[in-house]
Amino acid sequence: MYRAMSIVKPMPTVRRRPWPLWLGLALVVLIMVAVAWQRQQPVQPEAMGELKWQRLLRFEDRPGGDIAVIDASNQQEVALLQGEHGFARGALRTLARERLRRELGPQTPFELSAYVDGKLVLRDPATGERIHLESFGAGNAAVFAQLHRVGLPSSSQGVKP
Repeated sequence: MYRAMSIVKPMPTVRRRPWPLWLGLALVVLIMVAVAWQRQQPVQPEAMGELKWQRLLRFEDRPGGDIAVIDASNQQEVALLQGEHGFARGALRTLARERLRRELGPQTPFELSAYVDGKLVLRDPATGERIHLESFGAGNAAVFAQLHRVGLPSSSQGVKP
């Protein structure tokens, strides 16, 4: 009797060590835990310096694309941003979008604050979001800076771009 010879020799069993795979998986899990922990930490407000002035304002769209600026202390319209005012509209839209995302209404006024060191900040107390207006140039910041000076209902002439 013939015994069939196998041409294929059995390969010796090579035992692979999966430690690099486990090490990589442990590193990914560690990073995910660190990121999740960091996101749970409260955000520390940055030191803003000495406050020069602050004003609570609400902004409402008007027909024709104008934006009414309303003093929150007396609910009087103090200015009307007429025309494009692309920067003002964009800054306000950014803050309003965050309120909408968090399902918050427009009741809470925005804080417009100027600091002794020249910073001008528009902050939304409802969400904690803030925009450093001076970072976008003097011309853009001036649109908001002039809202400090207007205040009487009789001085609500349109603010020109």
